[in-house]
Amino acid sequence: MVTQFVLRTDKQDKAGRCPVYLLVYFDGARLKCTTGEKCKAADWNADRQQFRRSYPLAEEANLLLARLAADVLSWWRGVRAAGETPTVAGLRAALRPVTEATPAAPLSVVEELLAFREVQRARGIMLYTLKHYLVTANWLRDFEARAGVRLLVSTYDLTQHDALLTYLRDVRGLAPNTRYTAGKDMCRLFRYLREERGQVLAIEPSKLRVAWVETEKLYLRATELDQLRLALLPASLTQVRDVFLFCCYTGLRYSDVLQLHGGNVEPLPDGSGRVLRLVQTKTRTSVSIFLTSAASTLLDKYACAERSGPGARLLPVLANQVMNRYLKRIGRLAGLTRLVETSEVRGGQLVKQAVPAWELLTMHAARHSFAVQSLLRGVPVAVLQRVMGHSAITTTMIYAKVVEDFQHQALRAAWDGPAAGPVAMPDAVCAVVPGAA
Repeated sequence: MVTQFVLRTDKQDKAGRCPVYLLVYFDGARLKCTTGEKCKAADWNADRQQFRRSYPLAEEANLLLARLAADVLSWWRGVRAAGETPTVAGLRAALRPVTEATPAAPLSVVEELLAFREVQRARGIMLYTLKHYLVTANWLRDFEARAGVRLLVSTYDLTQHDALLTYLRDVRGLAPNTRYTAGKDMCRLFRYLREERGQVLAIEPSKLRVAWVETEKLYLRATELDQLRLALLPASLTQVRDVFLFCCYTGLRYSDVLQLHGGNVEPLPDGSGRVLRLVQTKTRTSVSIFLTSAASTLLDKYACAERSGPGARLLPVLANQVMNRYLKRIGRLAGLTRLVETSEVRGGQLVKQAVPAWELLTMHAARHSFAVQSLLRGVPVAVLQRVMGHSAITTTMIYAKVVEDFQHQALRAAWDGPAAGPVAMPDAVCAVVPGAA
């Protein structure tokens, strides 16, 4: 009698795994059955007829093979001792071999997305990106409940994807770029499943992307910053206003100003001022930002004993949603009534409307304001790129495009000539009064 374990490379699945079979030869008969185990060719030691250590749970899998070989030998001895004739049917009944494993129910897109999120967490992806995946998973669950379907990776196609996007737009009322984020998450998931997990897809992952819509970036003019700085506000709103202005003077994102601590502030060697040195939360880029008089004044305003200890925050920053809600009240009280055009696609048509600037005021508008006002002051684009931590200068150039004052000045000089004189730009420079911040 001969017992062998072989890897059936002729039955390789889409993931590159091959089934391990048990072969038993005796008295001119042969039994062949699956052990229920699968592995890639690189994880199988053909000489030893067992799994290599690279195979997950190799020890347990090899114990299974050893048990099967021991059961075959025990059956053979028992039959010979009883004087019976060994048969394939008798051996099969004695072993009760593992039949072909019944495939487990395929995971849904939601389940795969949550599993992918955990993989990304282990790989060190930032918390804000992980939150995107969780939000997208919730949207997918809601869509499944409304449509009465279970989205599966193997059958997810453009028809289902278009239905999902329609739901996000018409039922959830999501903005175009919010839908873009959901599409980007789906694209990353499906590319991961195909390239790293070897799953067969019904769609090309790149087709799951949603077009990004370039939106108008709100930035505040110098006079509007003065209106904010001088506005008489309730005590509950003053701190929010100050944090916003500090971001206008430094270009910090909310995620960075939230975590500012004493270790981020360093004096210059020549004693001419202070700088902020920090690693940006979003991009993990190291930046160095000179603290202007206005920014320094705000820091000094909130410098107190309870903010000087280890790990203490330098500024009184609230939750982002709360800050944005309060900023709209602050902007209304400060009189930021300049009309700003917004546009969105509804029913295939571009719908435009004018809204007051205070309705669009958010913490991120401070970063836009810093970028535009810095350019208007004459800061070179390359320098601004380093200060803002942009990896590509093309990102910084987006702000240069919104500085329309330069365009107006160039057109006047070209068409009206030097006699027309320079263009008056009262809002070109962010005029700040350090002592009044």
